[in-house]
Amino acid sequence: MIRRSFLQALSLSSLASFSDNKIPLLKQENDREYWLSVLTKLANPVLESLSKGQLKAKMPVEAKPGQEQSRREVTYLEAFGRLLVGMAPWLELGPDDSKEGKLRQQYISLAQQSMVQAVNPGSADYMNFTKGGQPLVDAAFLAHALLRAPTQLWSKLDNSTQQDLINALQSTRVIKPGYNNWLLFSAMVEAALLKFSGKWDAMRVDYAIRQHMAWYKGDGMYGDGPDFHFDYYNSYVIQPMLLDILATMEENGQGNKEIYALVFKRAQRYAAIQERLISPEGTFPPTGRSLTYRFGAFQLLAQVALMKALPTEITPAQVRSALTAVIRKCIEAPGTFDQQGWLRIGLYGSQPGIGEGYISTGSLYLCTAGMLPLGLKPDDEFWASPAADWTAKKVWKGVDVQADKALY
Repeated sequence: MIRRSFLQALSLSSLASFSDNKIPLLKQENDREYWLSVLTKLANPVLESLSKGQLKAKMPVEAKPGQEQSRREVTYLEAFGRLLVGMAPWLELGPDDSKEGKLRQQYISLAQQSMVQAVNPGSADYMNFTKGGQPLVDAAFLAHALLRAPTQLWSKLDNSTQQDLINALQSTRVIKPGYNNWLLFSAMVEAALLKFSGKWDAMRVDYAIRQHMAWYKGDGMYGDGPDFHFDYYNSYVIQPMLLDILATMEENGQGNKEIYALVFKRAQRYAAIQERLISPEGTFPPTGRSLTYRFGAFQLLAQVALMKALPTEITPAQVRSALTAVIRKCIEAPGTFDQQGWLRIGLYGSQPGIGEGYISTGSLYLCTAGMLPLGLKPDDEFWASPAADWTAKKVWKGVDVQADKALY
């Protein structure tokens, strides 16, 4: 079983059962093992159930009172797409003979089996890609995962499953995106279709990019539509998707180097801001909507680290240490998981009042997007360097740091 194999792989005899609500505490130098323990704890109930065609039967649906039934139409694709969007870079490393590589092979297999169930119209877990608006969002997260792990999540699929997946992505075109960050969901689906089928709607992508360039507000941040929102959607959606849509276009001969360079420069600035938002205790300001995505709020910082493109004043070690502190703070809070290991609505433990009407159990798995650097190899500087204080921790220790500067 995956749980037993994971225990053996990490050689952690003291690791608690995955059905428990506690993540074992590991020493600071074992940050990667700790992150893996969190990632696999999150993945197990989703992938073990879905790979067997039992996700709809087993996954609870926590939502605002009275909205449980409507969320059942969409929450399963949420769980799958969002889990994979953060897990994909680690999966894409592929199997090898190391303990971690053998562990990764098990999750690659589970993810591939789960994909078959999710897009096969004859499966009990066939997912909704067309009913309501929400499926566009999570089809986009699934498409983003494919772009982040094209070898393991696409190339290894059989031809029939690949065609089912293309059909599912194409079917989302019946959904009209909102005039906000949702434009990028349509664009992300089309970017994946460009890469994997060569048949895409260029206008949907061009429109989304043009609008977001027009919605730029300054200092590395975009509006969510015409207005600026003080929330984390620049990280949940906007900047990671802009980067990867533009990169995919470039790879397929449809890119614009000047626009990508500008978006990249802005992303680096926003990554610097995100690093400074992490307090010495590993907390961050609980502002804006969708706080139940927990450490997914730092997807952009995680992505820039994965790209090995952090601003020069920020070291990989301090980002790893900061993100580890945030993950610990969020994931170890009492009540974060139910007795079966499913996430519960909240930022710190169970806080159902924080969840908006569009939040349900599946929504919560976007937290994995804050763990993208697992796609860096274990000997990369990000993991191999000694732990380091991040900016806020330095400042509140009295360390003399460089003044922060806006991007002009």
